[in-house]
Amino acid sequence: MKSSLMPMATVIGITMALGATPSIADEVEAYRETTLGLYVTAIEAHDLMQDNDRAVLIDVRDPIEIKFTGFAEPTDIHVPWVIAERDNFDEDAKTWPVVKNANFEEQVRAKIEALGVNKEDPIIVMCRSGATRSAPAADVIAEMGYNEVYSMTDGFEGEKLKEGNSQGVRAQDGWRNSGLPWSYDINPDVAWRPAH
Repeated sequence: MKSSLMPMATVIGITMALGATPSIADEVEAYRETTLGLYVTAIEAHDLMQDNDRAVLIDVRDPIEIKFTGFAEPTDIHVPWVIAERDNFDEDAKTWPVVKNANFEEQVRAKIEALGVNKEDPIIVMCRSGATRSAPAADVIAEMGYNEVYSMTDGFEGEKLKEGNSQGVRAQDGWRNSGLPWSYDINPDVAWRPAH
């Protein structure tokens, strides 16, 4: 199910995607192309999950992002790639900075192993739009020895509308806009909890 349905951009700064300050964003890897070169759209991901009950969906968005935009119902694992620092508002950038989840690899490995995922099982990694977080997260999982790790190219929210009254709103493609099952209710068994 290799797919190259949309051209993969070169490195896109997480600063643009998440509004972080350059000093913080420079510390977080952000890119669209994965080492395995496996990509799916939200619809292809859903089809893959319907065809293969061993397929696993991993959401790597910040928990508060999920709270306000929704959650794909078949999500198996939720571990954020980056986390907003809610205690450190950046007045110059007019937003909260984001930092890499220092425990991402450890946490996602524990969740994958707890589900009994085999090295050959399809793993689909989803972020907001497929722009900066799913690819580096997919690469970390591939480095663990999993050989069928896909980056979802349109993510949960999809692309921004380019024209009309809702220009700039993420309402094109993506899991939520493709009529796939989602909810504002978050499965407590899947919800990420920070390490204490």
